[in-house]
Amino acid sequence: MKELVFKGESNQVLTNSLLVAEKFGKEHSDVLKAVDSLMCKMSENQCKGYFADTSIEVKQPNGGIRKSRVVVMNRDGFTLLVMGFTGEKALQFKLEYINAFNKMEEAIKNGGFNVPKSFREALLLAAEQQEVIENQQKQIEEKNAKIEADKPKVLFSEAVSASNKSILVRELAKLITQNGYQIGEKQLYERLRKAGYLCSSGESYNQPTQTYMNMGLFHLKKTSVICDGESKVYTVTKVTPKGQIYFINKFLGKGMK
Repeated sequence: MKELVFKGESNQVLTNSLLVAEKFGKEHSDVLKAVDSLMCKMSENQCKGYFADTSIEVKQPNGGIRKSRVVVMNRDGFTLLVMGFTGEKALQFKLEYINAFNKMEEAIKNGGFNVPKSFREALLLAAEQQEVIENQQKQIEEKNAKIEADKPKVLFSEAVSASNKSILVRELAKLITQNGYQIGEKQLYERLRKAGYLCSSGESYNQPTQTYMNMGLFHLKKTSVICDGESKVYTVTKVTPKGQIYFINKFLGKGMK
């Protein structure tokens, strides 16, 4: 937020009705009415301490010059004025104005303030101080946005970590689809074979390779079935909770092609 406050001739931190109108999204005439309403309720001495009438020259289309009323105010005058402003935008700007006043006063007290030679230089100085604050706020907002974007992945990982259940590759395909990456069982088997997670030929076809078994991504479940008096052993590939997290993150991060 630029052009908040400026430094007066007596080392006072000031703002004016034009800046207030601009930053609060109000008509300048409405701000002047609010100031006049306050001044009517205050003694003349109090008004002099908080508000001061001045004017600026405004060029007209016909080449002439018109004087327009502007009220300059110190911190206390500004505080009195904006107490009557309401709404979310008003609250945000109140906080930013107060912060700008504090920064300017601190610079003056510490002697680190170079007196500006013009009104423009004063506004630029205030803007530079506020820009640092805005950049910090932007970084915080970007960090919070990333946290929000990552929430589904984090919640999924936490849910799987809390479970000790291994699942079939078919069920893993459903989980990946539910988390935003469309894939079917056959396509998933093909991807896993192509990437070397599963064997692609022989008796171990569609079974995990030893490397990824050792990593704890898979385990094999063997089931004995007796048919016509003959016992047969069937081997089924299952994906561990660790493997589920691993492959979900792979697909969501586009690491599996």
